[in-house]
Amino acid sequence: MSKYRAVIFDLDGTLLNTIDDLAAGVNHVLALHGYPVHSVPEVQSMVGNGVARLMALAVPEGTAAEEQSAMLAEFREYYFSHSEVYTKPYDGIEELLAGLQSRGIKTAVTSNKFDAAVKKLCDKYFGSLITVAIGESADTPKKPDPKMVEKALALLGVGADEALYVGDSEVDIVTAKNAGLASVSCTWGFKSREFLISERKKVLGNADPRMMIDEPSELFSAME
Repeated sequence: MSKYRAVIFDLDGTLLNTIDDLAAGVNHVLALHGYPVHSVPEVQSMVGNGVARLMALAVPEGTAAEEQSAMLAEFREYYFSHSEVYTKPYDGIEELLAGLQSRGIKTAVTSNKFDAAVKKLCDKYFGSLITVAIGESADTPKKPDPKMVEKALALLGVGADEALYVGDSEVDIVTAKNAGLASVSCTWGFKSREFLISERKKVLGNADPRMMIDEPSELFSAME
């Protein structure tokens, strides 16, 4: 029997493959302003720290702050209404969430995506399989600040020692550490297995193979 009563997930690159819609949104705004667009792999290398950082990396160097601010607003508007064109859950995710629910394990999502989009995507793709969904907002700073995870724990009614954090990036590893949670790194997302091993060693001092999973179903073993 697992000692964990809850699992907190990252969203992009962990539960949902969102990269094609993110890239389309970035390139839509760049094209509107007459700037060169990026390939999907290039955009993938920019994600993980919220949409403000994504757009800051995507625009040409030297772009005026006022224009960057306008482009960020344009991205938010466009992406919110075009976030479900190519996006889909990774294989095995819906079965994983259903399996957790059947075992009485609570679930939450904490994401550096803006809050309205996080709630919209979780509701569309997962419905009641996700209990709590939180994104970045004016009163909820982005990860690796632990406040988002702490808010999720409070809403779930569990302590940090009763929850496991699952994500696909270095930001997730640091976030879990900052919030006092054990973490699992998934390798099917936006970062490579080799990169995640290196980051776990750097942040945690080890890369326990039990806490590296290549398939969603492997999470059940990691929770034992």
